[in-house]
Amino acid sequence: MIASEGFNTILDFLANGFTRASAWEIIAFTLVVTHITIAGVTIYLHRCQAHRALDLHPIASHFFRFWLWLTTGMVTKQWAAVHRKHHAKCETEEDPHSPVTKGIKKVFWEGAELYRTEAKRQETLDKYGHGTPDDWLEHNVYTKHSGKGVALMLIIDLALFGIAGLAVWAVQMLWIPVTAAGIVNGIGHYWGYRNYDCNDAATNIFPIGIIIGGEELHNNHHTFGTSAKLSSKWYEFDIGWMYIRMMEMVGLAKVKKVAPKPKFNRQKMVADLDTLQAVIANRYDVMAKYAKSVTRIWQEEVQHLKEKVNLEYHALMSTKKLLQSEPAKLAPPQKQQLSEILQHSKTLQTMHDMRIELAAIWDRSHASSDQLLRQLQDWCARAEASGIKALQDFSQRLRSYA
Repeated sequence: MIASEGFNTILDFLANGFTRASAWEIIAFTLVVTHITIAGVTIYLHRCQAHRALDLHPIASHFFRFWLWLTTGMVTKQWAAVHRKHHAKCETEEDPHSPVTKGIKKVFWEGAELYRTEAKRQETLDKYGHGTPDDWLEHNVYTKHSGKGVALMLIIDLALFGIAGLAVWAVQMLWIPVTAAGIVNGIGHYWGYRNYDCNDAATNIFPIGIIIGGEELHNNHHTFGTSAKLSSKWYEFDIGWMYIRMMEMVGLAKVKKVAPKPKFNRQKMVADLDTLQAVIANRYDVMAKYAKSVTRIWQEEVQHLKEKVNLEYHALMSTKKLLQSEPAKLAPPQKQQLSEILQHSKTLQTMHDMRIELAAIWDRSHASSDQLLRQLQDWCARAEASGIKALQDFSQRLRSYA
């Protein structure tokens, strides 16, 4: 009888674990622990270690290091090095995980494998892994025994929930490969909306950044890589930034860098050196607003173009996106298509040419500040004398940057 009761107790433990939790309690636990893992990746690995956008108190830093060892087995130096190389070589053949060069299917489904392959390259670690933790714990626990943390997590899950703990552990192990390696590195360079025409294909997957800790706002991040805050527009929400601000309030974090926020002096009638510096510092915001001005003109010109241009409607409409894009990034067929459109609209041709001239102001590193200022003042004068209202309005906004 006693032996039978003991056997039943063992079976009950194997089936339900110590907690005897219900299915909903197990689901809630899984969502909480995977969210903590996401927070650790975005706050500690990404914003703190890879980009130095904030400093973390040792308590917070050691917690995230331990938690990520338990739930991912990732080594800080390896993760930071691979990510820094991704930014340095973005969308080239040397990019460890670009869907532009490797294909969206490969990056989405094999993103974790691409990361592991690059993490094994000593050259990558030596060149891009500087400044990461280099203490006794890192050498003798987290790096030396990176696989033992996830094994310990399996034991904990099984002890808590019995056989159901195996499913909990499997979800934990898949969470980062799917969300970070697959969705952010894959879809975040393939599909979504763009606030800024940055130098790569990064997109914002969704304006509400909760599931992936704010990493959904990938275009914002690639535009302002060293910013601790990933949201940019009023309608965007970055839960990772919310956590950072809460940690800062209790002394567990210190923000070092955020994206510049444009300021304006609407009374300024003439661009000066302060204007020039502000325009260069906020050049992505400048070009985003210019793209909106182009859209206004396009909407006014599209009916005229329908009558003049021998293109199907969908082909004609696609040229709006070409007008909003950085001219240097267009492929030869796209440039040819755009050229055919511009021949039939002097207004759009002017907007296109003025865009190129404006971007050249911050590309001319060899020019002195006085030379660049004269170019900016001349640009504003010609814009306001163009007779194009959208261009005139933009110029007035441009010279009010402060």
